Amino acid sequence: MSAPRDAARHGDSGLQPERTDLAWSRTTMAMVVAAAVFLRWLPHHGWFVGTLVGGAVIAALAINLTQKRRFHKAVRGINQEAMPPNTRATAAVAASVVILAVLGIYTVLFLPLQP
Repeated sequence: MSAPRDAARHGDSGLQPERTDLAWSRTTMAMVVAAAVFLRWLPHHGWFVGTLVGGAVIAALAINLTQKRRFHKAVRGINQEAMPPNTRATAAVAASVVILAVLGIYTVLFLPLQP
């Protein structure tokens, strides 16, 4: 799940790219856990919960598949002493969390329980 550390060198003694990489890994794991929680709802709320599971899994896969590129971009930014914030990825993850939360609340409050 992590990017290879020996492929990219940088002079940051605080190991910022590695810490950021670990934070994205924790976010991926949180999405997988959310998908597992949603799976527990499947017998009670029906097929709509599959949308929640799929959304959480897709978000986790997207984070994981772009992780190596983000790591190398951070290393390049440190080496060039100019690193803009990754607002697009952060906004995408925030939006996916909000959408999953709203759909989860909708599921619990408004969908009938299955017999």
